[in-house]
Amino acid sequence: MFRLDTDPTLLLESEERRQLRVVLRELLKETCGPEEVRKQAAGPRGHDRLLWERLAGEIGVQALAVPEEFGGAGYTFAELAVALEETGRVLCPAPLLPTVVLAGHTLLRSGDRQACQRWLPGIADGSLTATVAGFPQAAHVTAERGAGGWVLRGEADFVLDGEGADLILVAAEAPDGTRLFACEPDHGTGAGTGAGTGAGTRTGARTGTGTRTGTGLGVGSGTCGRVARRVLDPTRRQALVRFRGAPAEPVGEAGQAAAITAAVLDAGRVALAAEHVGGSAQALDAVLEYVRHRTQFGRPIGSFQVVKHRLADLLVDLEGARSASAYATACLAGGRAELPVAASSAAVACSGAYRLATAEYVQLHGGIGFTWEHPAHLYVRRARADEALFGTADDHRLRLAGLLGLTGRTDGASRTDCSSRTD
Repeated sequence: MFRLDTDPTLLLESEERRQLRVVLRELLKETCGPEEVRKQAAGPRGHDRLLWERLAGEIGVQALAVPEEFGGAGYTFAELAVALEETGRVLCPAPLLPTVVLAGHTLLRSGDRQACQRWLPGIADGSLTATVAGFPQAAHVTAERGAGGWVLRGEADFVLDGEGADLILVAAEAPDGTRLFACEPDHGTGAGTGAGTGAGTRTGARTGTGTRTGTGLGVGSGTCGRVARRVLDPTRRQALVRFRGAPAEPVGEAGQAAAITAAVLDAGRVALAAEHVGGSAQALDAVLEYVRHRTQFGRPIGSFQVVKHRLADLLVDLEGARSASAYATACLAGGRAELPVAASSAAVACSGAYRLATAEYVQLHGGIGFTWEHPAHLYVRRARADEALFGTADDHRLRLAGLLGLTGRTDGASRTDCSSRTD
């Protein structure tokens, strides 16, 4: 049983974080408006490389939670959560989640100093993008010793930013059990084409949260073929990665993989919660702006009681989500034992608030909210796709029941495949 208490001051935003938020919001307002986001998502890399470099060079976002000894700024996840909330607010397609949160935490959790010294400085300065494969979605990848070292064979599907990441950290089956390996894909021989990701197609909107349909041009002749998947959320690309004897290096020791991946998934859940708080807040702000000026029967529609009640309900959900996210962030930043409970609680609260916020974003905008040109559908896509990214809300409720001693289940795996797809 976990005792859920913490120093309330840890949940407050410091002056440094407030300043970071202001600077980030100004930059993202300039570079990530709805039309800019559409263009970035539809581009060959799926995000704006110049913006990625500006985030690293001007603000140091990628370096925030990286220790100074590995080229980072030496702050904690609490500062990184501010950046995630602000990028989530504008649906910035930059791969912060797979690179900084998932891959970065995997390297740090592995305790492999050589691996950290080799790759974390590149993550911190923005010159390297990275991702993970084999978790949260299960993969069928094996590792074997070849003449020149370890090689990977098999495939991992729906890998976040898998189409273009410079480094992939893979959970693979080795002779001594599941281990983590680092693979640097051969660019130019296996990468898919950005034009075929389904980033803005109506087909993607009708197929649910995703589909196994590939682009047809992604698989190359190299040792690591990558095919972009058509997924519901065009701002968060995913790919099928096929390993055909791809060279790899072990990360960490044998027997560590399960503990590392469990911890990294909780970090991902906390990061996603922060993004959801930002997206929910933006949806509420957009609705408030609209109902103040849209008039019916000679008065703003925001003055109608039914609209007021709906917005009040949304605000209550948003503030609850914000508190859950802040608590989970404090647990992750402080390395507290109750992180699994806090992470799953935040996943339930924040995904629920985001779903409600995006629904109201569409509904309270009336007919225009249903149009392809309006940005509301981009938020709906992000909210729905993210619901299953690290387990659904029901999965997390079951997990919480186990962690709190109500059932025997304590793992974070879903009852079904958690990938954002339909078969």
